[in-house]
Amino acid sequence: MKLDRIDIKILNELQKNGRITNVELAERVNLSPSPCLMRVKKLQAEGFIVRYSAQIDIAKLGRTLTVFTEITLKNHRKIDFARFLAAIDKVDAAVECHRVSARYDYLMKFVVAGIGEYQATMERLSDMDIGIDKYSSFVVLKSPIVKAHMPLPSLFPL
Repeated sequence: MKLDRIDIKILNELQKNGRITNVELAERVNLSPSPCLMRVKKLQAEGFIVRYSAQIDIAKLGRTLTVFTEITLKNHRKIDFARFLAAIDKVDAAVECHRVSARYDYLMKFVVAGIGEYQATMERLSDMDIGIDKYSSFVVLKSPIVKAHMPLPSLFPL
């Protein structure tokens, strides 16, 4: 499926507010409601819309700690990466994992209740024999800018 300007507008609006009504979405993208709904359903069917979720203000729930972690693996075979990722996928505190081109293999983001929980998580991962050679931790002091949406109009100008 090739996306057009209206599809990008629909995706842009939905990523900002997944609870927007079809009528309001249609108005924002200059369509009538029926064709707008058909496009949304097609975008869902084609896998462009993966899921809908709520963005939670975690600070309102209590104190948390965010830690970015650089991880280097001992070996770099396909099976080593797969074993590592299978284990990390089961760690709830690991909220992001990115394979990067740098002096380390992965940049990860952990959200935990405190430094003790983070250290226990890293010790558990190190003891699991999933190929971790070394890791470096960066505790987040403040996050003045965090955006939940991608800049679709500037990424895909039509």
